[in-house]
Amino acid sequence: MSLPGPTRDAIVERLRTVIAPGSDKDVITLNIVRQIALDDGVARIEFELPPGAAPFQEQLRSSTAAALQHIPGLRSVSVECTIRANRATTSMPGVRHVIAVGAGKGGVGKSTIAAVLAVGLQRLGFRVGLLDADVYGPSIPKIMGMEDMTPTGDEHGRIHPPEIEGIRVMSMGFIVPPDEAIVWRGPMAQKYVKEFLDRGAWGELDFLIVDLPPGTGDIPLTLAQSIPLTGAVVVCTPQDVALLDAVKALRMYQKLAVDILGIVENMSYYLCPHCGHRDDVFSTGGAEKAARDLAVPFLGAIPLNVAIRVNGDGGAPLSNFTRTEPFVRDALESIVKALVAQVEAKSAQRSPLPQLRIS
Repeated sequence: MSLPGPTRDAIVERLRTVIAPGSDKDVITLNIVRQIALDDGVARIEFELPPGAAPFQEQLRSSTAAALQHIPGLRSVSVECTIRANRATTSMPGVRHVIAVGAGKGGVGKSTIAAVLAVGLQRLGFRVGLLDADVYGPSIPKIMGMEDMTPTGDEHGRIHPPEIEGIRVMSMGFIVPPDEAIVWRGPMAQKYVKEFLDRGAWGELDFLIVDLPPGTGDIPLTLAQSIPLTGAVVVCTPQDVALLDAVKALRMYQKLAVDILGIVENMSYYLCPHCGHRDDVFSTGGAEKAARDLAVPFLGAIPLNVAIRVNGDGGAPLSNFTRTEPFVRDALESIVKALVAQVEAKSAQRSPLPQLRIS
């Protein structure tokens, strides 16, 4: 007596066990299954993925094939992925995602992390812009190696940001001499942010990373009220004093209805390059515990490392990914990928993909 052949219902049930990469939900719940075809024991599954999910295609194919391989009577499985066309999620034409990078206090490496995220996203194939909105201490030109560059204007009054390593960058540091103090009241700082948001010729971007000043003042409020942010990343160091201020920044974003994409723990630990001894200079794990207690994502921890400091002072951000020790590169790449996963998960929640079609 022959065994019954596979059914579409059996395939759907097994697909409910396949967790979409970068999410905590299965592919059926997320509505990313575009088609299930079944013919003579051969199944073909087609997924429609959000833009930017290309790095996760192979992982999804493997997990789907593994989930379906034990269905009785199923002889083979073919998994196809298509990427949904870009769709802007902000009021800035051509810009899909605007990510704010903030901190509750200064000195935690917020601008360094903003540059790391911009470079890391560009390395993944995304189109990236970086806006230095830290008016009173613009350090992005130094970190990015762009101190001699300036923006240009056109006949339409648009401001064209200079570009390096494929990343478009705008900063008050391009306009004001580095040794000149910027003494502005809140309204002037707010106007600066709006000028470069409204008049900046950013072009087509997948991500615009915005490096905010520390604290919970005028500029973060202006940014959140000017455009719908995709979300915010909060940077802190692990000691209790820094975490207290980081929680305040996080609460500010929540009050402004801005999604928290995650917390990054910077200067998390120090590994001696000579003997390999680990020293938790500022304690460690505090940010991860805070993220867990506050029910927000923890994107990862970055070590206290001389190379990161040298690359920042030398304006060589790409070197953080190419000329540092493997554990440093792994930490940076992991945080960038975790951010992408959070953004795509949030996008899927806001804009459900096409419904499952059984044919």
